[in-house]
Amino acid sequence: MLVAGADLEEINNLKKQLSSEFEMKDLGAAKQILGMRISRDEHEGTLKLSQAEYVRKVLQRFSMDDAKSVRTPLASHFRLSKEQSPKTEEEKDFMAKVPYASAIGSLMHAMTCTRPDISHAVGVVSRYMSNPGKLHWEAVKWILRYLRGTTERCLTFRRNELKLEGYVDSDFTGEVDYKRSTTGYVFTMASTAISWMSQLQKIVTISTTEAEYLALTESSKELIWLQGLLAELGFDQVMNVLHSDS
Repeated sequence: MLVAGADLEEINNLKKQLSSEFEMKDLGAAKQILGMRISRDEHEGTLKLSQAEYVRKVLQRFSMDDAKSVRTPLASHFRLSKEQSPKTEEEKDFMAKVPYASAIGSLMHAMTCTRPDISHAVGVVSRYMSNPGKLHWEAVKWILRYLRGTTERCLTFRRNELKLEGYVDSDFTGEVDYKRSTTGYVFTMASTAISWMSQLQKIVTISTTEAEYLALTESSKELIWLQGLLAELGFDQVMNVLHSDS
């Protein structure tokens, strides 16, 4: 459990109230939660969120801790589709022994917490969880190989002017099976990412303009939500900008 606030006295009062109702320990400043390591450097004015230990455990669990690393989350030669799902009994028997869903779940936890760089790749491979094939599994292992070479990568927050910036883009009919487009956005504050998404659009667009409008709509809704959250935290004068290349 984490307690955060701008007034230290109010935080202490809350902890006293909680301790009077529940058996609890005050461990001081947070150092770890949900597999994330929290480290602070008061001199440099930074706070880091890292899942290096978690990623190492995931690599070890799927026997990828000694695999050769790669430099991209998902190579361009992976053109995944449902047509690559198992067709023969031999392929079905092989994939029945593969921990595909478990690997996707482990990757999703890293993606959600501190690794926006694998959002698109994880989104692609998660489409085939119901009936994955060998090529789909090769793509998952590619993501794990990427994590093998970027284990120490983390989110680093720095003291600077509070400015909320969003970056949004979309491809056009990039999905192989149904020709849907993908929306991708990331919002940054304090020099690092605070919100991100890569997701298939719900409809099939008929032009790049329509795909871009849908992407801008989704990112604008996220921007409005973030503005409301910041206002609740007392930061209602934060400058905000949304960048799009459309």
